[in-house]
Amino acid sequence: MQVKRKVLAYITTGIDLELKLLIFEQRNVPEAGWQVPGGTIEKDELLIDALYREIEEETGIKREHLELNGKVNKRNYFPENREDVVHERTIFHLTYTGEEKPEWDNMVEGDGVDRGMIFHCKWIPVKDLPRLAAEQDTEIDFIT
Repeated sequence: MQVKRKVLAYITTGIDLELKLLIFEQRNVPEAGWQVPGGTIEKDELLIDALYREIEEETGIKREHLELNGKVNKRNYFPENREDVVHERTIFHLTYTGEEKPEWDNMVEGDGVDRGMIFHCKWIPVKDLPRLAAEQDTEIDFIT
């Protein structure tokens, strides 16, 4: 079985009942569902570098506007209809410290498979969070 190492980012703003989570959907592929920033750790890439790279690629948010709160959990995810692969996910919680916009679009740059895709990002109160794609919401209770 192939193991793909992944990172996921729970990026929040606000506190207590006003806590909001950053989620996005792919403009060109809305059927992919709502997601949090994350992706595959590249060969010889440090886990933390992959985390910040994926956040910036998918949302446009730079590292200096984030405060790392810590690792939330590490768990395996088995993608549907794939018996030959497992995603080893490491989930982190970060706080956004920049100027908050309610929502925005970000076009992915770089050399990856997401290049040119447009991600529509927005802040959603955690209490109103829709179901996230690929079980990305399973650790939300750890940050609330």
